[in-house]
Amino acid sequence: MNLIKVVLVLIVSGIFLNSLAQSDDANVLFIIVDDLRPELNCYGVDEVKSPNIDKLASEGYLFENAYCQVPVCGASRASILSGLRPERNRFVNYFTWLEKDAPEIPSLPAYFKENGYTTLSNGKIFHHLTDSKDSWSEDPHQPDGRWRDYQSAKNISEAIQNNKTDNKYLAASTENADVDDNAYWDGIVTDKTIKDLKKFKETGEKFFIAYGLRKPHLPFNAPKKYWDLYNREDIKLADNPFIPKDAPEASMHTWGELRAYTDIPNEGPVSDEKAKELIHGYYACTSYIDAQIGKVMEALVDLELDKNTVIVFVGDHGWQLGEHSLWCKHSNYDTSLKSPMLIKVPGLKNNIRISELTEFIDVYPTLCSLTGLSLPEHLQGDDLSPLLNGNAENWKDAVYSRFHDGESVKTEKYLYTEFVNDSGEIYDRMLYDHKNDPDENTNVAELPEYKEIVKKHSKLLASVRK
Repeated sequence: MNLIKVVLVLIVSGIFLNSLAQSDDANVLFIIVDDLRPELNCYGVDEVKSPNIDKLASEGYLFENAYCQVPVCGASRASILSGLRPERNRFVNYFTWLEKDAPEIPSLPAYFKENGYTTLSNGKIFHHLTDSKDSWSEDPHQPDGRWRDYQSAKNISEAIQNNKTDNKYLAASTENADVDDNAYWDGIVTDKTIKDLKKFKETGEKFFIAYGLRKPHLPFNAPKKYWDLYNREDIKLADNPFIPKDAPEASMHTWGELRAYTDIPNEGPVSDEKAKELIHGYYACTSYIDAQIGKVMEALVDLELDKNTVIVFVGDHGWQLGEHSLWCKHSNYDTSLKSPMLIKVPGLKNNIRISELTEFIDVYPTLCSLTGLSLPEHLQGDDLSPLLNGNAENWKDAVYSRFHDGESVKTEKYLYTEFVNDSGEIYDRMLYDHKNDPDENTNVAELPEYKEIVKKHSKLLASVRK
């Protein structure tokens, strides 16, 4: 009798999924956030104020172990939007162009456009505004003016006065300005996205809207009211602000992206006071983009578009907040590779947490499946629909990421990385035991008791390279 019940549950959930897939009016809202680690209340970080993202999580599926392919924005986005893994000479750095690295591959929005969708790019989607421009039904939208990304209009003149000539940006790494949400870039992008939703409500067109938010990318600039949500004295510094024991030199970097701001030293650590300010700014920016997402979610409901719109929410990669003496991303540590992923599907279950390993190249095939489109042959990720239906049988047991020479494979208990030169020779490696050392404070790759585990994970990496 219990077996019969289980079968019935699986059949019914499959019917729900199929009913949406067969719908001829399923829309897509694809939300991508820059530099967002799982530093959200719904991921168990109670001190972060993220009520709107938390609500989205409660209405759909939260993926607890989602990993990016490349921990830098340009390459990560090219991978997500193509459904392809990075290689040594493909999707390498922030300057990646999808149309140059994989010119014959239809991007995710291009494929939806080919299948009758009106596709819009609002905000930061590809790293380059004109990359794969034919993917969109209209020219990609970004607010005019470089300062929309760095400073509120109120402080532009002061920033220009503080210009330095030593390859620094024109401003400090944080800003706490008493301005409206749309004084900054993400607020303007949000207003445009809501306007587009209203238009689609009137026209009835099927849409694929890519809605890209820059914050919490540096600089940590957000309206004052979001800074005021946090008490600086309550903010905690990283528990492990030190290089992991026996960590390869290749695994570290000098966080040059942060050092490009005028208030950050050219070398050496930041003070504890500055570290707390940076974390405060990161939290404020996270709450700021949470509020923008809330406005878009509210508009969807008001327009009754929520009833037939699939929503995918991802960060493009993680970020370090002082862990391992690091800031920024650009590493093969879990803090750089792990990022949030949420999916909401009308008609399916809600408030479901999925612990299985997933990766961002899974987004492309999943969106195709959920909207009834056939899957292009080039895709290297996996359709997440079985997990959405509660079926984890035969699901993959490893996911792959890389950054320059570092190639990583994540399994249930371990994160293993090999550093490989142009000749294919391994010149260093690291293994972190996430069961016994979840914060990755000791590299155990060379310990004899982990020899067989290293061997197994090295074979896993080799299988991905082929």
